[in-house]
Amino acid sequence: MDNRFDRPRGDGAPGAERDHRALTESVQWRALASHFRAVEGLTLRDLFDADPDRGVALAAEGGGLYLDYSKNRVTRETVRLLVDLARARGLEARRDAMFRGERINVTEDRPVLHVALRAPKGVAIVVDGRDVVLDVHAVLEQMAEFADRVRNGLWTGHTGKRIRTVINIGIGGSYLGPEMACRALRTFADPGIAVRFVANIDGEAFRAATADLDPAETLFIVCSKTFTTEETMANARAARQWCIAGLGTDAAVASHFVAVSTNAAEVARFGIDTARMFVFWDWVGGRYSLGSAVGLSLMIAIGPARFREMLAGFRDMDEHFCAAPLERNLPVLLGVLGIWYNNFFGMETQAILPYAHGLGRLPAYLEQLQMESNGKHVDIAGRPVAYDTGPIVWGEPGVDAQHSFYQLLHQGTKAIPCDLIGFCRSQADLPGHQDLLIANLLAQAEALAFGQSAARLAEQGVPAAQIPYRVCEGNRPTNVILGESLSPRTLGALVALYEHAVFTQGVVWGIDSFDQWGVELGKVLARRIATEIRGRAHEPAHDSSTRTLIGRYLARRVGG
Repeated sequence: MDNRFDRPRGDGAPGAERDHRALTESVQWRALASHFRAVEGLTLRDLFDADPDRGVALAAEGGGLYLDYSKNRVTRETVRLLVDLARARGLEARRDAMFRGERINVTEDRPVLHVALRAPKGVAIVVDGRDVVLDVHAVLEQMAEFADRVRNGLWTGHTGKRIRTVINIGIGGSYLGPEMACRALRTFADPGIAVRFVANIDGEAFRAATADLDPAETLFIVCSKTFTTEETMANARAARQWCIAGLGTDAAVASHFVAVSTNAAEVARFGIDTARMFVFWDWVGGRYSLGSAVGLSLMIAIGPARFREMLAGFRDMDEHFCAAPLERNLPVLLGVLGIWYNNFFGMETQAILPYAHGLGRLPAYLEQLQMESNGKHVDIAGRPVAYDTGPIVWGEPGVDAQHSFYQLLHQGTKAIPCDLIGFCRSQADLPGHQDLLIANLLAQAEALAFGQSAARLAEQGVPAAQIPYRVCEGNRPTNVILGESLSPRTLGALVALYEHAVFTQGVVWGIDSFDQWGVELGKVLARRIATEIRGRAHEPAHDSSTRTLIGRYLARRVGG
């Protein structure tokens, strides 16, 4: 199997070799490289035969979650060496700096304080002389007051009707988190209020979200930090026009729109009362903002008390991450296992497979969390890295996926580490369903680990001609994460688990996990091309392909 621990990436970037030495020539990395050569040929069956107690020993618990990582291609020594690497790379100091509010987002000179969003009252985190926890709780109280008014019918639309549907307009972190959580916690939601999301600039997305709605009963939450995000504001303007057309007056905007933003001037220019503007801060990245005012739609759905339960779950995992020894620390273990596969085995992807219908959008949420955070090609000092960083994250709910892409997981030529996530209790009360669901989770983890040999198939009487096609090699690594039930508190802990695992990996790789400059270039070019299209001309500076495509679109669009 191709492995990447002992060679540069080969891109020839200036400074790459120097950076290669900084990490991959450290004592800890070289110890792992030597260890890898000794264990890479071992199978999971070998490992369990040699260490019958590994199913107990290679497990950890924290924040209400249980992690079984015994079905990974590691020994106890592997885990010790991986933790040594994380410690040597300064994980503990970097973690503590984040929680203190230091400016660890170096490219933007900002603190990284999503952890402040769930800090309880009385905990002080001071940034530039100001206790940001006080600001967080002031906004939470503002959110709770508004959410309660919507939920109990005191906040009405322009005609006096109750709000029956809330539509969150935002993109990226301004919708992925709330959408994922609203689906996950649907059991706890007010059945009298539907929550929908519009992110895509495709007009069909807005049309589908509003087609069956009464403007008099619809509330829009426009989520945009600057209130200038092109896609979000295009959809917000469409919503404004739809609302005014349905209710016959511009005055309706004040009763049917609120904003999550920091730009009071633009919010007021849009027609939203700035008293109904819920602020958040530049020390919260969008993909980390679920616990902020960005989660207002979720708070309206499940209520302020349940929202605070979710924040308590985040805090449970924060405290575990800060207090637990690295060897028993769930986020650290997930993070370093990912490094083991990404950088030593050369496994480039990771599958997220929740065995819970409510977590159907968790893979998409974690795609952004991981790939926007750690999809970086330079280190924190601006030098090109010479090793792979963030993996490609993808997935679907487990049982559905078993009848889809699990064929490749079991018999394909690519080994893909998988996280299987399940719960001991279901919020539904259908007899036998949860038992069958968890049986599938456990069976898949076992099958991926141990497979089925030709000899075993022969013993079962399988025709010889079929045996090659039915062999499953096994040796596919998995983590199994179990919680008690999919509750607000457990969801908060689960999200924080992955946040801190991503942080762990970023520290080891020496990258800034909290900027996202890679998304900016496409935005700049899109604005430029949109201006050209509206002016029905295209710049000669484009390449021949782009010029031709612009021309073809102009010639064939409606009205062209």
